[in-house]
Amino acid sequence: MPHVKSFAPIENADARILILGSMPGEASLKAGQYYAHPRNLFWRIMGELLNTKPDLPYDKRVATLKSAQIALWDVLRSCRRKGSMDSNIDHGSLTPNDLATFFQRHAKITHVFFNGAKAEECYRKHVPPIAGIERIEYLRLPSTSPANASVSFERKLEAWRAVTKCLA
Repeated sequence: MPHVKSFAPIENADARILILGSMPGEASLKAGQYYAHPRNLFWRIMGELLNTKPDLPYDKRVATLKSAQIALWDVLRSCRRKGSMDSNIDHGSLTPNDLATFFQRHAKITHVFFNGAKAEECYRKHVPPIAGIERIEYLRLPSTSPANASVSFERKLEAWRAVTKCLA
């Protein structure tokens, strides 16, 4: 089973929102970009929410997130997983990212949104309690992954509107 590693966070000092995934899939790892699978709806949803085009070059999409005070990262720093499915993650191999240090460096974050159930599950099970972040609100959103095809784009978009409501 291959050992996979996540990316550095997309961040800036003014971030007020953190979106957490679980671990990049094979297409993302190969491209070196978050949510690179062509059927993943993350960038399409962000495009709708932030009034920008989802097909902009990757660096422009990243800049749009940063300018909207949104940080993006994964709960897991590394794990063993065959393929891209979260269900294939070897739970004995999980290593979480250092979210305690991240929150210390980003004291303006007030909301954490989980991109799907696996991200929330990994956070709750594998990230040790972090002192001083009681101010943060957490919400699980429907996964933007193509594996979550039973939820329509419209339903996902409506749920994800919670992100921009926090920026108003």
